[in-house]
Amino acid sequence: MDVRRRSVLPKPINAAAGEQLLKPPTTNQKTQHHHHQQVKASDALPFPLYLANGLFFTMFFSVIYFLLIRWRGKIRDSTPLHVVTLSELVAMISLIASVIYLVGFFGIDFVQSLIYKPNHDVWDVEDEQNEQFLVPPPKSVTSFPPPQPSRFAAEKVKPAPLITHQESQEDEEVIESVVSGKTPSYSLESKLGDCKRAAIIRREALQRITGKSLEGLPLEGFDYESILGQCCEMPVGYVQLPVGIAGPLLLDGREYMVPMATTEGCLVASTNRGCKAMVACGGATSVVLKDGMTRAPVVRFGTAKRAAELKFFMEDPMNFETLAVIFNKSSRFAKLQNIQCAIAGKNLYIRFRCSTGDAMGMNMVSKGVQNVLDFLQSDFPDMEVIGISGNFCADKKPAAVNWIEGRGKSVVCEAIIKEEIVKKVLKTEVSALVELNMLKNLTGSAMAGALGGFNAHASNIVSAIYIATGQDPAQNVESSHCITMMEAVNDGKDLHVSVTMPSIEVGTVGGGTQLASQAACLNLLGVKGASKEKAGANSRLLATIVAGSVLAGELSLMSAISAGQLVKSHMKYNRSNRDVTQLCPPT
Repeated sequence: MDVRRRSVLPKPINAAAGEQLLKPPTTNQKTQHHHHQQVKASDALPFPLYLANGLFFTMFFSVIYFLLIRWRGKIRDSTPLHVVTLSELVAMISLIASVIYLVGFFGIDFVQSLIYKPNHDVWDVEDEQNEQFLVPPPKSVTSFPPPQPSRFAAEKVKPAPLITHQESQEDEEVIESVVSGKTPSYSLESKLGDCKRAAIIRREALQRITGKSLEGLPLEGFDYESILGQCCEMPVGYVQLPVGIAGPLLLDGREYMVPMATTEGCLVASTNRGCKAMVACGGATSVVLKDGMTRAPVVRFGTAKRAAELKFFMEDPMNFETLAVIFNKSSRFAKLQNIQCAIAGKNLYIRFRCSTGDAMGMNMVSKGVQNVLDFLQSDFPDMEVIGISGNFCADKKPAAVNWIEGRGKSVVCEAIIKEEIVKKVLKTEVSALVELNMLKNLTGSAMAGALGGFNAHASNIVSAIYIATGQDPAQNVESSHCITMMEAVNDGKDLHVSVTMPSIEVGTVGGGTQLASQAACLNLLGVKGASKEKAGANSRLLATIVAGSVLAGELSLMSAISAGQLVKSHMKYNRSNRDVTQLCPPT
């Protein structure tokens, strides 16, 4: 039973009583029910309320007037005030009685007006609905629906308590401690030793502190132990996102069903159409050009000359082997590839690049960088380490260094789409696609001063796959760097389309990849966990799948724009209430 509601349990009744119970309440019964709900002390008077009030008001003012006249006469005659006659004694008793009545009556009535103040929140509405359920009117009698809470009443709905009196008193004490600030919210997991219980208590405390309900944010059905210390702190629930499937994506001779987590209508359908066009033409091919994660600390010296000395030392091939040995101690998968330095005055930025196996590798490369900095401190004692990251990496920011040098996996993916497929599936012409790509993705992006944004919507596909597979969504910034190229081949009949993405940052181990939902999506692609055959094989394969999916998305969207289908498709998929399986996508 929900302890938040006041439920009414009917007593056993006989048939006659049942018939009487099923009759609609009369006007007199409704009035009695109303008085039963708001009983006041004045209801016990033997005569009408207005007569009693008039009597005692008259008595009060009359007695006051009488006593004042008598006391004024005694003062003039120098008669002691404590000498009281019978009439004065009766008057004082009447005064006390009238005061008691007036104070008691109006005081109680005032207090009861606060206690029984009409409350139109959801709790009373539920009670009315419960009573109507227990006493249904006969079908022949016209019944009116119960009053619904107004918009203002809905704003006052109290958050549904997660801890009820069936729970232990200890939980309530912890909640009060969090609300009062005595217990930090972030320490609940360590203090309680139960991650789910900590989330429940934190959520209830948050509702009480803010006065806002979190109803609608799911809490049950999630493994809070799995995120402790690595994915999310101070959880109070989780967000649901729909996952769609695009495919099959035919890439390098293998088919993949690509999971995409998104709330944007038409995105999965559009990518799916691009996959269909590529499958009909033999699929796409991909090449991983580079594979290396970067981290660039910033160090400072007393002079620019001293900073230049360290730059020359770091870039000297004779010293690279020594630095690589020091760096690679951080992990058996970390392999230092190169070091690139840049000077700004007396400040030196050192960009380390290393392979990281199947992990995305940010933590791995940071540990290796720290080992090298500790080693250099002995030969360069005047070196001041300002920060382990100096933004020359560059992480989660659009940067020319990533666009030119690459970061993570650098991938190029291409396909040749036959003329008949362009016309039949994509509903456009090869020449129209080539011209649109030049004027939109190349010239238009150049006019906008784009940095790595020479594409139609690469970030759409990258973000959707990243969320579905447990990648860091913020790294969508540099991972979506992409240049889309389209060219007419085979005497202008067919279309050669390619995407070049220099900084796809993905991993198949660590971070969010271990969560159940994300691990299932990785398993669907066949890249879950670390590769047992060759270190880094799974993460590189995932990067090529991302690039292949971007290629499909670019091909479909550019075709829709070329054929004038963009607005029509979005209106069909985003606004329609019908089943999308019954709709005819642009095929």
